[in-house]
Amino acid sequence: MTIIQNKGQAIDWTDYWTSEHARAGLFFLSWNAGCARLLIPDSQKHCLREMRNATEVIVSRGPWTDQGGRDALELMWEDGTDYPFAVHLVAEQTDRLIPDTQQGAGFDVAAWTRGGLKARWPGRYRVVDAIPDLRPWSQQ
Repeated sequence: MTIIQNKGQAIDWTDYWTSEHARAGLFFLSWNAGCARLLIPDSQKHCLREMRNATEVIVSRGPWTDQGGRDALELMWEDGTDYPFAVHLVAEQTDRLIPDTQQGAGFDVAAWTRGGLKARWPGRYRVVDAIPDLRPWSQQ
């Protein structure tokens, strides 16, 4: 279990960077104070380049067919291209799931590395029939 000490939307301290998940290259998503904070392991820092040009992050929740229908999240960095960057997480890679009643709700999405906050985008949430989804918000 990942421990995170919060300072509002900021992460004051976490043991994630030395965890088995981080060493295995797995992302972790933590929610606090209206912000989805994506913790990026050292081996995945190159992904920040793929996220850079996004105007928003669409967070979709649904069953991940390739993972036996497990409850999962898709974070898609919408950049207006046909192939936006996306990260797929099973429920165990997040400290909570947003209730279905919060669909469309606005929040922030922030990318964190061991070195601190690296980027921030507006976020939107939806429930989908299956992960991966990868549809733009306008096509939901």
